Amino acid sequence: MRVPRIYQPSPLATQQTLALDDDGAAHIGRVLRMGEGEQICLFNGDGNDYLAEITSAGKKSVTVTLLSCQANPSESPLNLHLGQVISRGDRMDFTIQKSVELGVNTITPLFSERCGVKLNGERLEKKIQQWQKIAISACEQCGRSVVPQIRPAMDLQDWCAEPSAALKLNLHPRAAFGINGLGQEHKRIRLLIGPEGGLSANEIAMTENYHFTDVLLGPRVLRTETASLTAITALQLHLGDLG
Repeated sequence: MRVPRIYQPSPLATQQTLALDDDGAAHIGRVLRMGEGEQICLFNGDGNDYLAEITSAGKKSVTVTLLSCQANPSESPLNLHLGQVISRGDRMDFTIQKSVELGVNTITPLFSERCGVKLNGERLEKKIQQWQKIAISACEQCGRSVVPQIRPAMDLQDWCAEPSAALKLNLHPRAAFGINGLGQEHKRIRLLIGPEGGLSANEIAMTENYHFTDVLLGPRVLRTETASLTAITALQLHLGDLG
């Protein structure tokens, strides 16, 4: 049986005894119904895995003792920042979950001219918190021990204008070359993915002003969630650790 992986947002050290937070205790105690003497793996985002043994377990509280610490080598050599225009329904949830599994380091939700989602204030803040929890759950599932950051939502132009030494990419059906045409020296990427209706002509011109490179994915028009995951996969194959 695979050892369950649980995120704990606190400092961790070997020989430490601690009570899991409410989410972790509920999953171990009520969902998995694990008991004293069984082992789980904890991580807190520092890149390490901490093997722990359950010392007491109930439906509402679980206490563990940390046995060992080991570096987790699952991070890609490619640092990838996804700027994703917010999509409708559960498409954004899906994009965040799968992009974390594929190795993205940072995700910034974006608003654009054709963005069909209207969020602001408390509703937007709750949505950001929900997306961060999805990212954590994806790390628990896929074996990562560094949790990607879901940044506060931004206007598309503000994100494009941020200073960055990374190569900036924008998908465009009339681009001169695809991702395989990028040089192998690039290890930091900012990838822009537009909304369901695509970027407007003004927005495309704006990305050119901020020195984005247009790249081609293929001859077919892809949905926004398909485009992001296809582009991330292609980048990891070409510049990262897939293949």
